[in-house]
Amino acid sequence: MSLLRKRNRRKKPATTRRFTLPALDWRRLGTACAAIAALGLLAMMISSGLDQPVRRIVLEGPFQRVSAVEVEQVVRGSLRGGFVTANLEQLRAAIEGMAWVDRARVQRRWPDAIVVGVVEQQAAARWGDDGLLNTRGELFVSGARHLPPELPRLDGPPGTEAVVAQRYLAVQGRLLDQGLRLSALRLDPRGAWEMELTNGVTVRLGRNQVDERTDRFIRVAAQVIAGRAAEIGYVDMRYSNGFSIGWREVTVDGQDPERAAAGPTTEEADTDA
Repeated sequence: MSLLRKRNRRKKPATTRRFTLPALDWRRLGTACAAIAALGLLAMMISSGLDQPVRRIVLEGPFQRVSAVEVEQVVRGSLRGGFVTANLEQLRAAIEGMAWVDRARVQRRWPDAIVVGVVEQQAAARWGDDGLLNTRGELFVSGARHLPPELPRLDGPPGTEAVVAQRYLAVQGRLLDQGLRLSALRLDPRGAWEMELTNGVTVRLGRNQVDERTDRFIRVAAQVIAGRAAEIGYVDMRYSNGFSIGWREVTVDGQDPERAAAGPTTEEADTDA
């Protein structure tokens, strides 16, 4: 019986799902497309009408190191397009590529002008024989023929500009509190530091414990040399607990002027320190 029942079972016809596309209102769709096209055409007409040639370059300073004439020449040489299509970012980059320019601002001014504002670099120190550093320790001029002589001179291996400038800025203010001023700061290829003061005294700091030795000089040695700077050639801080002084002239009978020592130490300086 079970076999007969199985044979008598009828297979149910397979059902298929039909997908129908939603009815489109082609009339409304055509109207919307026409409206979009009309707006695009209107925008192009307005843009072409506004994109008039740039007739004026307005420069805002003050200009001291940077020539306003050269800035205008750079703008006109880099200008592509009209009032609307001019690439302001490209103009700004071209201006900031000029020597002594720190930052530039470029804007449109209706109806036909480009306004350029320039902020000049602030030189904080000389770098070597022909370079200048700004207040961020960045080398922004190299190969200069004339450098401001009143600026301190910083020296160091290539790539150490920011490191040397940072130490100069950290020390200069503390020295001013002691009535002293830096005229030069040097970092040699071995990593040894040396300061030169405006009174002609050289301060040798060496390679190790430079911060601690600088603190010791400002706290102790600066007071010692304050009244006798004209007699002192150098102060050697490369000692573990003191310093030594090299005199310009013989101060004790029979003593080598470059070996006269002062300070709370009897140790020899570590010349590799």
